[in-house]
Amino acid sequence: MESISTRNPQAALMSLEAAAASARGGFACMFSTSDEYETALIAERRAQGRYRYAQPKSRWPTVMLLGCVLMVIGTILLFR
Repeated sequence: MESISTRNPQAALMSLEAAAASARGGFACMFSTSDEYETALIAERRAQGRYRYAQPKSRWPTVMLLGCVLMVIGTILLFR
């Protein structure tokens, strides 16, 4: 194995530059904007089945509102 001191300095510099370029390529982001990242993230999560259809909404709020309306109408008719 050749030591660094016996190598050509130009070859060592070129080897170092190639290694640095390779390392930078590993950290490069494949998305140019955060919107592209979010779109890809959501698409991947949908493919995994994480996002499902919404559960049917509860009818309790509607029933409670109807009950309150009937109580107000009953009170108005009682004190008329």
